[in-house]
Amino acid sequence: MKPLLAAALISLVSLVFSSSLHAAKNPQIPALSESPAVREFIAEMQDRHDFDAAFLTRQFASIRSNPGVLRAIQPAQVPELQRDWQRYRARFLNEQRLERGLRFWREHDAALIRAEAIYNVPREIIVAIIGVETEYGRNTGKFGVLEALATLAFDYPPRAPFFRNELEQFLLMARENGIPPLDYKGSYAGAIGIPQFMPSSQRNFAVDFDGDGRVDLRGSVADAIGSVARYLNIHDWQPGQPIAMPAIVTDVDENVANLVAAGIKPSLSLREMRERGVLPFVADAEDFSETPVALIDLVSSDQPTEYWIGFDNFYVITRYNRSSFYAMSVFLLAESLREALGAANQ
Repeated sequence: MKPLLAAALISLVSLVFSSSLHAAKNPQIPALSESPAVREFIAEMQDRHDFDAAFLTRQFASIRSNPGVLRAIQPAQVPELQRDWQRYRARFLNEQRLERGLRFWREHDAALIRAEAIYNVPREIIVAIIGVETEYGRNTGKFGVLEALATLAFDYPPRAPFFRNELEQFLLMARENGIPPLDYKGSYAGAIGIPQFMPSSQRNFAVDFDGDGRVDLRGSVADAIGSVARYLNIHDWQPGQPIAMPAIVTDVDENVANLVAAGIKPSLSLREMRERGVLPFVADAEDFSETPVALIDLVSSDQPTEYWIGFDNFYVITRYNRSSFYAMSVFLLAESLREALGAANQ
């Protein structure tokens, strides 16, 4: 491994496992309660949602802007860590994630069958999303969610409005669940639990799937399974329809670049793609000749670009995480899980 890459990887691992406690104990960083913007936010939460301002002030007095969160949210600066499909793929499509996925599927098959029946989302897709997100609940994050969201809401201008809304949703969610905000742990971006829902997604899409009267994405695998399925269903999952198929691009020119630049939301029919030199590499492609599709490019630094045709269901997966790499990893892991389980049951 190159020294530069090794050093960068070590740095990233350190960020992922750093606790917000380190920032909170740093006397050089003032408590967030001292920020005028935070005080204004507290006043708004009191006016809009009848929060106790003194309670919120105590919460923000316990946290500080976390430098680790701000470093982790930045795009990769090291060339070797930038957009590279083969490196990305290797993180999620490997024997360990496949084996653990099969075990997860078998242990929770009853909940998966029920979720598929209610929401029409295939079991393998549900398992694959949970596998990519947290390796089936093993890695749910060690950052304080309140501190992470507040850091990004008030000290990360590029996406401050988004994270300020998520902070508002988080405080509402914590109050609804009767859980102290400081008790929540999650990702550096504030995603929570086994399926890594942002607070707004939990409030809007999560479901009490185990019937215990509350939504618990941190401790209930059933709630996580049902919530992932419901999320995809509400975002227009098309049951029985394809997700993606490999493609051959006959001539990589400006026309193909324009097709990629058009985005991952399907807008041209498969027939129109053919007319522009994009040929599906599957036998039954003619069955979908008038189906809207998008051209997906999976770029690697040291290998030719892979081209795929993405259908509406591929786009739906990107509503969970807006990345073609992410959606393709979910799709390919799901296919591997389905094939492996089928082979094992023969």
